Amino acid sequence: MRKIFLIGLALGLMSGSTPLKEKKIPADDAKWESLFDGETLNGWHRFNRKGVKPIWKAENGILSLDPKLRPKGDYIHDIVTDKTYKSFQLSIEWNISEGGNSGIFWGVQEGESHAKPYTSGPEIQIIDNEGHPDAKVRPNFHQAGALYDMVQPTKDVSKPAGEWNHVLLTIDHNKNEGSVELNGTKIVEFPLRGEEWDSLVFNSKFNDDCNYKYFGKMKSGKIGLQDHGNEVSFRNIKIREL
Repeated sequence: MRKIFLIGLALGLMSGSTPLKEKKIPADDAKWESLFDGETLNGWHRFNRKGVKPIWKAENGILSLDPKLRPKGDYIHDIVTDKTYKSFQLSIEWNISEGGNSGIFWGVQEGESHAKPYTSGPEIQIIDNEGHPDAKVRPNFHQAGALYDMVQPTKDVSKPAGEWNHVLLTIDHNKNEGSVELNGTKIVEFPLRGEEWDSLVFNSKFNDDCNYKYFGKMKSGKIGLQDHGNEVSFRNIKIREL
């Protein structure tokens, strides 16, 4: 699996898509803030901890997770931003290993009441649609780009494992609108509060006041990247507040 993943990365580089090349993003560049400098993990920390373990590596414009470096018996290595965000657009590229699974969180809360990022932060799914069994479950609430377990993509526009995918996530509490664009196509739309949101939660795994009493409840929170036990890489991570 690792060999296939590395070959995919190498082919991406050979095709001229270098790690430091900036992904085209919407106008008003001045409003965009980089969340990853390409060489360090400045601005990020391990969820509910300080610093980041070497399981995460920043090099040549790519932020990579290697689960084989996880210390024995130490399983939670999701990372979150130091800063909190309310209404924003997040532009990020991801590359998942064959059969891999990961995710992008927003609205993440930390502290003793929050055991994991997903107990408070909704997730945009990262997954190998062809190689991971969760992506075969119907409805397609677990496919790439889905609002995990809540809203399925209108179509599958994901690229195969080992290739780069671009996500533009919009969270606008002023308009009560959220959306996901994957590789330039809007595939998911959802509200952020109200009866429709409550219905989405009620019909999902997050309808559990014991474990998910804070799920999606806070307007401001941190951005998170998931350690799901599979190799995954990110690059060109930017945000602009709305």
